[in-house]
Amino acid sequence: MAFLLATVLLGGAFLGVKYFEYEEKIRPCLGDGPYTGCLVPGERFDAGGAPPGGRRSRPRADLLLALLRMTGLHALHMIIGMPIILGIAFMAWRGAYSPQYHSPVEIVGLYWHFVDIVWIFLFPLLYLIGAH
Repeated sequence: MAFLLATVLLGGAFLGVKYFEYEEKIRPCLGDGPYTGCLVPGERFDAGGAPPGGRRSRPRADLLLALLRMTGLHALHMIIGMPIILGIAFMAWRGAYSPQYHSPVEIVGLYWHFVDIVWIFLFPLLYLIGAH
């Protein structure tokens, strides 16, 4: 049961980090302007100014939109999974599971770790490739 609670605690810490990461990208987009540094694709998008031709960088906007979508889906997956894990931990505390019956724990584990497989590919693609 301690590992289930640790999972929820670490998941909450991850969501806290994502909150600050998103807040940094979204804050310049709010208000009446100027929108310098707005990293949310759309009419206010400004990732470091316009290129020499005076047009905004469409490929960069598309990449940032893909990043926001993928990390947003991951956060949604965690927001859904954390209360479920807490429910499983509560049921485990009440003695609902045994070596013979633990299918709900296994199923929730499969749900939770599905994202691990996805992030094995997404993390290098989003964070490591552009680092050098």
